[in-house]
Amino acid sequence: MRLQQLPRNPAMSGTKDELRSRAFSNSSRGIPQPKHCGKTFMSELLTRRWALLSPDTKIHQITLSEMQLQQGGMASVRYTFSNNTQPSLGDMMEKNKQGLSFYVVRDDLLHPLVNGNKARKLDGLLPILEHLLVTDVVTCGGCQSAHTAAIAFSCAERGLKSHLLLRGEQPEVLTAYNLISTMYGNVTYIPRSIYAKRAEMLERHADFVAGGGSVIQLTDILNTSFASWNSEEVAFAQVEALRSTVTSCGAGKYPRKVIIINEGAGDAIGLLGVIRLVEYLSQTHLFGKEQPIKLVVDAGTGTTAIGLAIGARCLGLPWEVTAVMLADSVEGYKKQEERLISDFKMYCVLHPSDHAFDGLDGGIVHWVERIHRRKFGNVLEGEVEACQQIAKQTGVLVDPIYTLAAWEHATFLCQKTSDRDTKVVVLHTGGTLGMFGLAQRYKSIFQSLRSTNPTSV
Repeated sequence: MRLQQLPRNPAMSGTKDELRSRAFSNSSRGIPQPKHCGKTFMSELLTRRWALLSPDTKIHQITLSEMQLQQGGMASVRYTFSNNTQPSLGDMMEKNKQGLSFYVVRDDLLHPLVNGNKARKLDGLLPILEHLLVTDVVTCGGCQSAHTAAIAFSCAERGLKSHLLLRGEQPEVLTAYNLISTMYGNVTYIPRSIYAKRAEMLERHADFVAGGGSVIQLTDILNTSFASWNSEEVAFAQVEALRSTVTSCGAGKYPRKVIIINEGAGDAIGLLGVIRLVEYLSQTHLFGKEQPIKLVVDAGTGTTAIGLAIGARCLGLPWEVTAVMLADSVEGYKKQEERLISDFKMYCVLHPSDHAFDGLDGGIVHWVERIHRRKFGNVLEGEVEACQQIAKQTGVLVDPIYTLAAWEHATFLCQKTSDRDTKVVVLHTGGTLGMFGLAQRYKSIFQSLRSTNPTSV
């Protein structure tokens, strides 16, 4: 089954002052004013083959209701949530005001196994791999990596072999993304000391897989990936020619063409599908091009946030992209932002009259700390219950590692935003299966979810 989109159709506690003090910005630079790259540039950039049949995604509206509580003699606030699965969008957004609320872009519903930002990052990449007649893909990730699971499924679907280097030891019970990676790909567990040198590890394994064949990096094909090409006939003919050759010569005799994809697909090519999503969301019947928006996303590698900001910049949208930092420091994310923008500028041949990126080296993403700070991968007390509350009240499943962080920050922004004309939007980056892995890792925390209701006889 090809990647395709389904048919369209935590509770935070504490005083308001405490919530505001915990959500501070690490960005010392202001958000640049939007500049438009021009229709010609965007048309050339987005006219290509895609993995997703359509960029469509569902949009829900979450309404907040306050409950005043007394804890230890001090007043605190707790929120309950309700979900409108068919909200008024476009011109009707202003006419249908519902108090404190934010919108959720339900990219978690794109595909049962390849969803969220993983599907968006692969949207522009997978057709390029077919176009270049790649036979094998080598990548890496953590034991419960959604990225490696997405690569494994997507490659198997296209007749490619995936080689997945997972950090650490094989778990006693395979579950969640680890199980998906194992079912669809070729998994090798790598000691942490070796995994620490990712680039060297990936190159060495790719050379081993290639044998007498060739190894290419994503950076080697950026010119091809950003070029405007949309020839289904040529691509189909090339793939069929490869299959015929392999069939006649035997798969073992045909030289392998191996490509290395970095951890999390955190490369410039991954920006393409995210930019496509921004163009879709900016349509008049959805969020439009005039509506001020604070767009919130959780940040692992930061690639999705940077792609959203570049897309908004190219289209001249009054959108501010806020990324909740989870896995790196603000300095690390800013370096990633500068690197991806530099690659994007280098390999995109802009129209001579376009000056949207003049002098732009970073500063288009608003990087913020998570409200409840911790070492990446840790789950704090009460967060699993917060995810449960959100699921029961809205039907939206978030996880305590990634998407709960964005949900919490959106809740905070709803209180903080004084301009009611500005809408808060969360991009749900998926990761649903990650809950199964967390339940295995944090057994004692998840045991608190056991029903305490009396048994009826």
